[in-house]
Amino acid sequence: MKVNKHYLFIIFLVLTIVSCSTDDNDTNLVTDLDPTEYYQELNVSYGPDSDQTFDIYLPANRNLNTEVMILVHGGGWSAGDKSDMNDLRDYIRSEFPNMAIVNINYRLADQNNQPYPMQINDITTIINLLKSKQNHYVIDDDFAFIGVSAGAHLALLWSYAFDTGNDIDMVCSIVGPTNFTDPAYLNNTNPELQALLDLYGVDASTAYLEEVSPYHQVTASAPPTILFYGGLDPLVPTTQGTDLRDKLQTLGVTHEFTLYPNAGHGWIGLDLLDTSLKLKAFIETHFD
Repeated sequence: MKVNKHYLFIIFLVLTIVSCSTDDNDTNLVTDLDPTEYYQELNVSYGPDSDQTFDIYLPANRNLNTEVMILVHGGGWSAGDKSDMNDLRDYIRSEFPNMAIVNINYRLADQNNQPYPMQINDITTIINLLKSKQNHYVIDDDFAFIGVSAGAHLALLWSYAFDTGNDIDMVCSIVGPTNFTDPAYLNNTNPELQALLDLYGVDASTAYLEEVSPYHQVTASAPPTILFYGGLDPLVPTTQGTDLRDKLQTLGVTHEFTLYPNAGHGWIGLDLLDTSLKLKAFIETHFD
């Protein structure tokens, strides 16, 4: 039988197009990551704002029980960046090489945008995203927080008041504000401090200040909590730490508290070494 050469050419052309189309589609498929290999991705977007990004670091040979530590930077709710947490990120990677790390940015407050609930909503979005991509990243769906300053306040508040799924296994506060109704805040004469507090509203109601205060939101079901504070901190009075410590004790919540009497809003040297050792032991006991 004589076959039309033009007809054969058309068949060849169709098969070629289909083959190329299939290859292209395979290339564009989102595939799960290989859990035997280390993986990191920087500036993962989780929202339309340029500040809604995070960095994720995934260890090799992970599984669905691989713990995830979330780092929350400080900056008075209105400044700061996840890069500020790079030293802490490196510390966690060194001491806990099998732990995943998520280092987050969140939308920053200004005159037109209050921190609350905006920044809490950002953390909720991140938690939900990580849970929805558990199989893709090959990680556990339980988490821990380490927050510094304003980031510690956000980590505590989310853990105590917004963790409806019991997703947080432990939380660490390093110089985090805990109680906006503290007389040391309400009666302060520090202009720099007052400018930060005013981000939550000038003449805010007591009910609102309690709503945004971890001290007032904590319950007996709160996750294990470790607290570090400086006795000479000009921005976070000692009572912000001691009052929460006492309430955790009353509620029967597992906790540890350390006050460095001669330290301010951060510390170095032997105090920093002490923090590192205590934090490592707490993570090993309550999270790792």
